[in-house]
Amino acid sequence: MKRMILAMCVCVMMSFSASAVFAETDAYHVGCVFSITGKASWLGEPERNTVQMIVKQINDAGGINGRQLVLHIEDDQGDNTRAVNAIKKLIKKDKVCAIIGPSLSGTSLAGVPVVTQEQIPMISCASAAKITTPAEERKWIFKTAPNDSDAARNIFAHMNTHNIHKVGIMTDSTGFGAAGREQLKAIAVDYKIEIVADETYNPTDTDMTAPLINIRNSGAQAIINWSIVPAQSIVPKNMKDLKMTIPLYQSHGFANIKYAEAAGDAAEGCIFPAGRIMAVDTLPDDQPQKKVLEAYKKAYESAFKDHVSTFGGHAYDALWITADALKKVGDDPAKLRDEFEKTKFVGIGGVFEFSATDHCGLDKDDFSIMTVKDGKFVVLKE
Repeated sequence: MKRMILAMCVCVMMSFSASAVFAETDAYHVGCVFSITGKASWLGEPERNTVQMIVKQINDAGGINGRQLVLHIEDDQGDNTRAVNAIKKLIKKDKVCAIIGPSLSGTSLAGVPVVTQEQIPMISCASAAKITTPAEERKWIFKTAPNDSDAARNIFAHMNTHNIHKVGIMTDSTGFGAAGREQLKAIAVDYKIEIVADETYNPTDTDMTAPLINIRNSGAQAIINWSIVPAQSIVPKNMKDLKMTIPLYQSHGFANIKYAEAAGDAAEGCIFPAGRIMAVDTLPDDQPQKKVLEAYKKAYESAFKDHVSTFGGHAYDALWITADALKKVGDDPAKLRDEFEKTKFVGIGGVFEFSATDHCGLDKDDFSIMTVKDGKFVVLKE
């Protein structure tokens, strides 16, 4: 009798073990690479938080096609080499069917050759237009952040309406800053705007006085600061110290209220293009994104007791696009890639419409021009 009971126990244990193994192998495995710590943690942390919130929601509701969704999350610390190594690990060891991220333009571009060679679709959360262009060379790469070129167009269009013809630009030396500088210089001529000063700085610089003085001496009518580093808060404070009163335009990288908070009252009046999540309360009820934006803002701020940002929104869009594709075609990477290319999706970044020639799916109209008023982001009304 004891032997029979022991044998039955062993069988039950083996059954549970087999079920656990089956459940794990039967899950959908998706990789994530974010800059959770390091110089770009203000981007990566809300992205990580967002995907963790969504995967719980999906799995609590029964998963996708009856299968659990498993996320393998890596922190690249904003470093290109770490990003490449993380992507390789996700593909080779974790056997993921798709990758969300990285957070930065530089880390995303570093990962392009790897996912292209391995034929694993990647949805970047970064902004540089060249991440997905030319499309014929970026077959496996998509992104949910709007193009930096469209951000530049919004800034220059606003300058045109205010008779600003001469501008000084400041860009950080990250991949985001370098790509932005390239777009600003290429697009300015289309708007008949002259760049009279061109200043660059390191992400670790803590004083922008010298480049600001150079811009002041150039006769610029306005400044564009293109950055994703703390300089976004330092520049307005240094301008205030120098009693510079010309308009300060920031890039869409400024769309995290923490940058404005760090600058204090010096941030008042900064102008920047941003996604509508930053001012959802001001949208009309019939705006196509409003319900999605309100739901995400409420869920995120309730779960994490922190302000929502556009950066978490990029991860939101990427994961839901992936989840919708998994539901339709399963986890074959090639089929997922093809399904991504057909995506039409109302998300946080805008109304996406991917195609064979457009792996971003957004355009200039998915931005709003915003400003800082009384320490808050509001749509700029003129």
